[in-house]
Amino acid sequence: MFDISQTGLFVSALVSATLLPMGSEAVLAALLLKGGSPVTLVLIATVANVLGSLVNYVMGYWANQGWLARQKPDVMRRAEQQFRRYGCWSLLLAWVPIIGDPLTLIAGMLRVNLLWFVGLVTLGKALRYIVLTLLIL
Repeated sequence: MFDISQTGLFVSALVSATLLPMGSEAVLAALLLKGGSPVTLVLIATVANVLGSLVNYVMGYWANQGWLARQKPDVMRRAEQQFRRYGCWSLLLAWVPIIGDPLTLIAGMLRVNLLWFVGLVTLGKALRYIVLTLLIL
């Protein structure tokens, strides 16, 4: 199963994909530099980060849209404009700081097909962790 450091990566990646401010990149980098398996660490970070995005999706799907719009109106408006402009493909950018988390929330609000959501978000987040891993190693 997971050792304590992998659990830390899982938790940081999960939380960082929600609307809570946190980053998983530093944890991933530290574990890679300590000699952790790149494949294992990328998989853990990707799965946890996608699960965190699913939390946002569900919040958007079930939440009161008026309440959501009042939380961070400028960020939410930019994310919604991005989503409406590029459609589901914008979910490839779910990893981008500032707009990524609201994009996944808006996807839930707009009732995006869950399979498309998971596929595109997973692809974008996995590529981010792969590139980061290659830059570190």
